[in-house]
This record gives sequence, structure tokens and C-alpha cells, in this order.
Amino acid sequence: MMRSLYSGVSGLQNHQIRMDVIGNNISNVNTTGFKKGRVNFHDLLSQTIQGAARPTEEVGGVNPKQVGLGVAVASIDTIHTQGSLQTTGVKSDLAVQGEGFFVLRDGDQEFYTRDGVFSVDRDGFLVNPANGFYVQGWQAEDVAGQSIINTSSRQEDLLIPVGTKDPASETTEVYLASNLSKVTPVIPPGATDAELLNGTWTVEYDIYDSFGSTHALRIDFTRVAGVANQWLGTVSVNQDSEIPVDQTVAINGIQSIDNQTFLLEFDNNGTLLSASNPEGGLVNTGDVSVQIGFVVPESSIPIDPATGLPGGPEIQNLNLNLGTIGSVLDSMTQFDSSSSTKVYEQNGYGMGYMNDYRIDRSGIITGIFSNGNTRELGQIALGSFVNPGGLEKEGENNYRQTINSGLANIGYAGSAGKGSIIAGTLEMSNVDLAEQFTDMIVTQRGFQANSRTIQTSDQMLQEILTLKR
Repeated sequence: MMRSLYSGVSGLQNHQIRMDVIGNNISNVNTTGFKKGRVNFHDLLSQTIQGAARPTEEVGGVNPKQVGLGVAVASIDTIHTQGSLQTTGVKSDLAVQGEGFFVLRDGDQEFYTRDGVFSVDRDGFLVNPANGFYVQGWQAEDVAGQSIINTSSRQEDLLIPVGTKDPASETTEVYLASNLSKVTPVIPPGATDAELLNGTWTVEYDIYDSFGSTHALRIDFTRVAGVANQWLGTVSVNQDSEIPVDQTVAINGIQSIDNQTFLLEFDNNGTLLSASNPEGGLVNTGDVSVQIGFVVPESSIPIDPATGLPGGPEIQNLNLNLGTIGSVLDSMTQFDSSSSTKVYEQNGYGMGYMNDYRIDRSGIITGIFSNGNTRELGQIALGSFVNPGGLEKEGENNYRQTINSGLANIGYAGSAGKGSIIAGTLEMSNVDLAEQFTDMIVTQRGFQANSRTIQTSDQMLQEILTLKR
């Protein structure tokens, strides 16, 4: 009689624990990145009244007789299934689609979270604004003018320096892929202004010096009289400036005597055949480039405070890349169609300020500058575990590594089974209210049934007490 009382008590106690877990799940139904809990039961001890007996020649075997003594909580699991994604439009809000946790640092401690509500603090660091924990990743390093992210190094706090300066960089490469119309007329001797205009195709583009000042690079193309498919290119820098600019023009290291002109020749199919200048310097294989040098005008050079004079002269060299011999894609051509201007790339820019940033699916943070430049700033780290269910909840949507979760495998999004990072979204709780309310009904009925067990056992004890009357 007493066994059923204590079995009922264990049922009440453990169903109350299950109800506590369900209540916590429901209370966190709108908690970003929350992972629901699940309670599993197993039976407690069993009292053996009679053991098992093996069969004999006279009788068969006998099964054991056991009375169960109640229920216990086997485990309270954290279910790490994917939550739905909610679009917020905030560029610093991040969600992990797939496996992995964001890595946060609080002093010497590391925490892991699926909650991607992040922002940039006063000093430019990417943090969780709820507690100030630093988001971990890898900062980009400037190596020979390129941003390199070394994801094999130890992770560190991520800095997004909004508002910082991007220093000017001089133009060293210009890529030109214009089409020169095959039907362009040859300029006759003593041509009129109209004939000069009709027979010249001009390409003009701004280039930058090391101080960020712009200069107008101009190339005038005209057909060579008496030579089929040959064009003369005339280079000038700051042609409209009041002060002439000293310049040099060379092909294959051979400098033009007039420091202005070079020759292009095309085949009958319209593709580039060769480049040269009147003094030689023939290039008829591989890539074609014209080497241009010019003296930066004093008006563009900053004043030296010590002397009160410009700190020049400043000489700038650049390559005018015309494409590849025999190629049509991104190369100079001569087709029977309208001439076109296509300077599709140049690597110089003026000084600018970082005014925005974006985060891609691999977690790379790219700074966007007012001068049109973009630069990789860093990459967000993700941690994954062999047994994520072994992580210990630390509150504030954070988890801590335990001896049963395994060591954190830190890497970038998309590597070693890790998911991708979606910017401008947040992962919602994976709590299903329909499931939780169904579990609540089952738990309530289990609790009621165990209370009935105690009441019935009490009534039976009462009957025994009345036997003496």
C-alpha cells in the first residue's frame, strides 16, 4: 500500500518538473535564438518479489515478479533544431542558417549563442548590446595593399571603424576596351573642324595621383592614312589645363619621340593584332599596355609647412592596358559598328570616409567608403560542437562549453559543416506552441492521475483503519 503512495509522489514531482520546462519554453516563445527543452522520463527502482527461474524437465521457466517504485527524470534535453528566420532589415542583425554558434568574449571567458542581435559600440567594436560581449572573428590585415583575412589565426574582437578615413591611392593601372568603328573617315590634309571631329574618337577618364587629386587622361584615336586597319593614339594628361603637363609615352619600354603617340593595328576580323610606336616597341603577342608617365602639377601637391612651397615634383607612372592580342573580350576592337568608350577599371581613388558596411553569407565584413572604394574589414567566426546538446545554458541566450559537448571547432561560415550567415535577419525561437500546449495537457493529465493514485491509496489505508471498529 505504501509503495503506491510514494510512486504517486514521484509522479507528481517529476510531472511538475516537466511542467516547469514546458512553462519555460512557452515563456521564451519570442526569445531570439532560444532552443526549447524536452523532458524524458524513465522508471525508478523496481522491487523484486520473486526472481526468475529456469525451465526444468518437469516445469517451464518462471518470470520474475517486480513492483515498480515510481518515475524519475531521465534527461532534460536542449533541442537545437533550426528556428524560423525573421527579416529585420538591420545590417548588424545576423542569423545562422544551419549548424554553428556565434562566439562571444566576456573578459577571459568565451560564450556561444544563436542570438545574432548585434550592433557597433562607440569604439567601433561589434558587440551584443544587451551585455556588451564582444563578437569574435578575424580582423583583416593590409598586406601589400590588399586586405587579407587569416582564418587560421586565433579569433579576436571585430572592429568596424565607421567614419574612418580611407587614404588616397594613385592610379597605376587603367583598362581600356573601346571599339573603334571600321568606317571612321580618314582625316584629310587641311581638314576642317568638322572633318577633324568626325575622324577622331576621344576617350577621356579621370585618374588620381597619390594626393587624391584628379587628372584628365585623354586618348584621341584617328585612322592612319594609307594603311588599312591602323590607328594612331594620341595621349594627353590635363590637356585643358592652363599649365602644360610634362609627360612620356612608351610601348615595350621604347619611348615615343613626341611623348604622345602610339600605333594600334587590327586584323580584318576586328581583333587587336599589334601595338607599337613610330620608334618601334612592337608588341604582337600577349597583353598590350602603353606606359604613361607625367609630372603632377604643383597645384595638386600639398604645401610643405617647413618651406611654404609644394613638396614636389611628383612623377606618376601608369599602364594603359588595351587588352590581349587576338582577344575580343575586354580588349580594343575594330568592328563595323559605332565607336564606344569603355574604361572598365582603374585602380586609383581619392580620399574617402567609411560610411557603411555589409556582411555576406560567409561572414565577411566589407567596408563601403564615400570614394567608391570597398575593403574587407574582417570575418565573423562560428563555433560548432560534436554534441551541442551537451552545452550548458548560462542565461542571456548564451551557452558554455562542457566536458560532454566537446571542444569548440572554430571556423568561418560554410566550413566544416557550419551553416551560412544571413545578415538583416534574426533566428526566432524553435518553440512550437501547438506542441507545447499538447504536452501541457498530457502533463496535466499525468499529474492528475498520480494525484488520484495517492487519493486511492489513502482511501485504502482508511479502510484498513476502520477494520478495528
